[in-house]
Amino acid sequence: MHRRNTEQRRVLRDIAAAAAGPLSAQEFLDAAQSELPSIGIATVYRNLTRFVEQGELRAVELPGEASRYELADKLHHHHFQCDDCGRVIDVEGCSDAFESLLPESFRIRSHDVLIHGKCPQCP
Repeated sequence: MHRRNTEQRRVLRDIAAAAAGPLSAQEFLDAAQSELPSIGIATVYRNLTRFVEQGELRAVELPGEASRYELADKLHHHHFQCDDCGRVIDVEGCSDAFESLLPESFRIRSHDVLIHGKCPQCP
């Protein structure tokens, strides 16, 4: 069983590394089943939780959705979500303009930006 667990973790790590944005547990499951047809959603959740606890992945919270997961060592970035299919991709870069939007004496500690629109795959 130990070997199987190692293989499951390797496949899930590879999926996270190849992803263009944070993935849901279901997206991890769908991708993993091409290599590991018998993997189940409970195994995916268990491993995602372990990866977050170990600092390999971070949970990305989007309003009204279950957590998505991405590599924890990514530099600061934002996300784009397609309003039609729900796909989420990373948007690289960030602007310092947010500071200028605040009232005087207010300072930003952190921020998250989620941009909504339509991806090229949706007509």
